Order: sequence, then C-alpha cells, then structure tokens
Amino acid sequence: MKKTLLAWVAVLLCVVTAGAAQRPNVVLVITDDQGYGDLSCHGNPVLKTPHLDKLHADSVRLTDYHVAPTCSPTRAALITGHWTNRTGVWHTIMGRSMLRHNEVTIGQILADGGYHTAMFGKWHLGDNYPYRPEDRGFQEVLRHGGGGVGQTPDYWDNAYFDGSYFHNGKAVPARGFCTDVFFDYAKRFIRKVKDDDKPFFVYLCTNAPHGPMHAPVKSSAPYVKQGVNVANFFGMISNIDDNVGAMRAFLKEEGLTDNTIFIFTTDNGTSSGARVFNDGMRGAKGSEYDGGHRVPFFIHWPKGGLTGGRDVDMITSYVDIVPTLIDYCDVPAPKGVKFDGVNIRPLIEGRQEETWPDRILVTDSQRVRDPIKWRKSAVMTDQWRLVNGKELFDINADPGQKTNLAKQHPAVVSRLAKFYEAWWQELVPTFGQPTAIYLGHPAPSANPVTLTCHDWIADGSTPWNQRHIRNAEKKPRNTGFWAVDVKSAGEYSVELRRWPREADRAIIADLEAGADVPGVKAFRAAPGQPFAAANAHLKLGGKELTLPVKEGAKSVTFRLKLKPGRDELWAKFTDEAGTPMGAFYAYVTQLR
Repeated sequence: MKKTLLAWVAVLLCVVTAGAAQRPNVVLVITDDQGYGDLSCHGNPVLKTPHLDKLHADSVRLTDYHVAPTCSPTRAALITGHWTNRTGVWHTIMGRSMLRHNEVTIGQILADGGYHTAMFGKWHLGDNYPYRPEDRGFQEVLRHGGGGVGQTPDYWDNAYFDGSYFHNGKAVPARGFCTDVFFDYAKRFIRKVKDDDKPFFVYLCTNAPHGPMHAPVKSSAPYVKQGVNVANFFGMISNIDDNVGAMRAFLKEEGLTDNTIFIFTTDNGTSSGARVFNDGMRGAKGSEYDGGHRVPFFIHWPKGGLTGGRDVDMITSYVDIVPTLIDYCDVPAPKGVKFDGVNIRPLIEGRQEETWPDRILVTDSQRVRDPIKWRKSAVMTDQWRLVNGKELFDINADPGQKTNLAKQHPAVVSRLAKFYEAWWQELVPTFGQPTAIYLGHPAPSANPVTLTCHDWIADGSTPWNQRHIRNAEKKPRNTGFWAVDVKSAGEYSVELRRWPREADRAIIADLEAGADVPGVKAFRAAPGQPFAAANAHLKLGGKELTLPVKEGAKSVTFRLKLKPGRDELWAKFTDEAGTPMGAFYAYVTQLR
C-alpha cells in the first residue's frame, strides 16, 4: 500500500512538473517615450528598425492600444490591471509615482504562480521599501533610480554610459550603454533559470529613448542631419532595435523561442519624433489626443499560434494586459482583486471579434499635485474620442482629430460623459492620501531610508534630475515636503545633505562639472553651484528644529523621537540672510 501511494505521488509530481514546464515564458519589453510612429514598420521615413519590423511581421499587433500619456502612470496600470489614478500613480514626480502598497503586480502574481521573475531597467514606481520591484514580486532586479538615468534618486552622476545601477537593492558598477546593460543582465538571468522546471517572466524596461538624448555614436550617426536631439533619440531607438534582435536570436539559440511570449510595447506617445513622423496623429507625449497615448503592442508566441502578422483593430488598453497574461500563463488570479481591464485573449487569437462589446475606456494626464476632473482626458471607443469633455472626434473618419463633432452628436457626448462621471466618482475616494514613504519599518531593507527631492510634494515641479541639484534650485514653488509614514515609535536620526553621500562634498561647496557623453549636454556636465548655508532646519513629529551648519560640514544630523503615524517631513537650509534652499537629500535611520 505504501509503495503504491508513493508511486502515485511520483506520477502526480511528474504531471505537475510537466504542466509547469509547458507554461510559456514571458519577455515583456517596454521602451520609454517611443511613440507609435517611431518605427519604420509603421511608416517612419527616416528611422530604420529592421529587427522590430521583423517582430512586427511575425506578431499579432494591437493597432488601437492605449496607455497613459506619461511614464509612471502607464507602468502602474500595465503591471496591476488597474486604472493608474486608482493606484496612486498619476504623476512622475512629487510623491505621485509610488505604487500603493496594497496593489498586486504581475510580478507577484507570476511569482506566486511558480514563475522565476525578474525586472531590468526603469521601474519608476518608488525607490524605497515597500515600493521597489524587489518588494513587489520580482526576484532578480537591476534598475536605475527614479524615472531615468541621471534623475535625482539615481546613483550620483550616472549618464547613460558606464553607470552604477541597483542590483537587488545594492549599487553595482556596470560598463557600457544603459540599454545594452539591461538586455545583457536579462540574458544572464534567462540563461541561469532556463533549465529549471519553472518558467520565467522578464520585465525589461529601457530608460531609452527618454531624454536627455544620449546614444552610442554608431547608433546616432545615420541621423545626424536631424539635429542632435532627434539624432540621439533615433539613435537610442536604433540601439533598442539591435538589442531586441539580439534577444530574439539569443532565445532561438537557447531553444526558447517556441514557448516564449515575447511582447514589445512603449509607455506613451513620442517625446521627440513627432516632427519627423507621427502616423498622422495629433499630439505627442503628455497629450490627451491619440498621439499621446496610442502606442505599439506586438505579441509573438509560436507555440500559442501568435504568429504571422495579424492586426487586432478593436480598442484595447494597458489595464487588459495583467488579466490576459494570467490566462496565458495559467496562474491563479489574486484573491479579492477586481481588475479594471479584461482578458483580451479572444481578440488576440482572432475569436469573438464579431461579438466583442463596444467598450468605453479612459485615459488622462494628471501631471499635478492632486487630480483634476476632466484634466487632459480622453474617453474612447472603437469609433469615438471625447477629449476634455468638450471635443468629439470620429477617429475612424478623422484619425488626425481635426474636426470637432460634439454639436452634431450630442447623444454620443452624453453617453461618454456619463461613463466618465461614474468612472471619476469611483476613483475620487482613492485620491485622499498620498502614498507615503515608510520610516521605521521592521523589514531588513527598510532602514535606513534615503529621501530625495524627486519625491517632494510641492505646488510646482520638484528638482527631479541631478542638473537641478547642481544648479542649487531654490524657487519657493519647487520646495516641498516628503509624505512619510512612521511605522514604529522610537528614536530617529535625520541627516540632511545638499549633496548626496556619494558626492562626498561639503554643504556649502561647489562641484566641478563631470565628464560629458555623446549627445546633448549630460546632467553631470553642469558645474555644481555653491550655497552658503548657515543653518539647517527640520520640521517633523510636531517639532521645528534648527542646527548650525558647521564649517566644512557635509551634513547636519538631527535626533528626535517619533510616534507612529503619517506625517510631513520638511527640510531646508538657509543662508545668513534667511534665503532658503531645500535639503535635496535626507537619510533617515531608526536608532532604537
């Protein structure tokens, strides 16, 4: 009896293992600021993307696929299946780019379902626990900080080439152009896990072609007649194209192509390519018109029959991707989670097109402190676009969105506006509290905490890149506070710095310009301006504290006791005349 039972257990384990092995691997490539028209397969007359063209020819293409008009919001919705405004991520800075702690990501879902999971490149959904990718289900991570290489939370003086990136939470140096590095790390990961019984998921997110415009010279050289900005923008895309080709060749060499779902998409409309080619669309990155949010989406999976070059023209959305991947990967959906998107597998596979409902979708650009109703919004169907609640376009007859038909079709306007009103009212309760940075959390990686001005909550734009730090920006509108959530009572130290620790400079010191790189002037190539700080100021825990800046001091450290709860952390330096400048960096440590 015992032998029989053991035999049956062995058979069952074999069946389970075989089933797991049959589930597809997934490689999802998402690029930054590359629009629908920034591909030669979509008609661009200047840019050449032969490898992406080949993927396009081999794939099922979503031709009416929509995201948010900017970076972080798209990424939040793409990996959760929730409207971006619901997730707490409606901006790219000001503490509005941190994905709420209770959101469940596709990384978590697939990891819980037995997948090896990895993330490489641009995260842009929080740089501290519990918002980092390594806290959200991704078991292997190599990323830059903030929303781009050289932005404020990134490793100091990174500039696209030969930078340092955060490998599973720790900064490590890397040689080469940033996109090459991220693809190379992805290959290493795949090679490491490919022979395991578990499938893998690679979330590969390039910083390129986001500004500033830097590219390998060989990649930008064919486009020099376009000027330095567009030449390097196209150069970055050309480099992406080469890397996509190399990744697909690698998967073929490793015998993985047949059972790997390979997805290519982008996070918003073009930032720099519209003057060359925009596929006839109105608007670009940040726009509520289609040019801001209609982007490429190619999906290829030979074993699943997703080949041959076929278009899906029905309207689809970034919130559809998580429920669709759950189906394709045969993993359990997270309990208690209701997705805002739907499983579009039937559309991808060419089924149910005749019976597919006429969906209404919404996108908007809320690059403000707090969401504003109807701000830069588009309510969309297969046929119609209601823009800002006022303009109506028949997108089939008028893809350039030139003729406002609102007066001619009041019933359509009413229907779409009614949908938006209900959508907005459902989301309003989620706007109340900003996502806060944890202090004093018991997780090993949660103490100490590095705060940067990228996440200040302000009325104006915060200093979000390292050139702003070097410029000693101190406009009153651009000075704000960090929203923090003290998780445990105790004594804390708060170390204020004008320069990050890696720079190792006195608070009052200037800083020499760093080395430039190909393309436009690098963030680090600006000289660092001095600020004659005399005093440091901290407001936290109901206390307003001031300490002098001692001669040659690189930082000023406050010690205070904090109680649990949400709070605002204000920090600044002032000179002898009382002129304020925000403390761009703060390092908070729970002592006991």
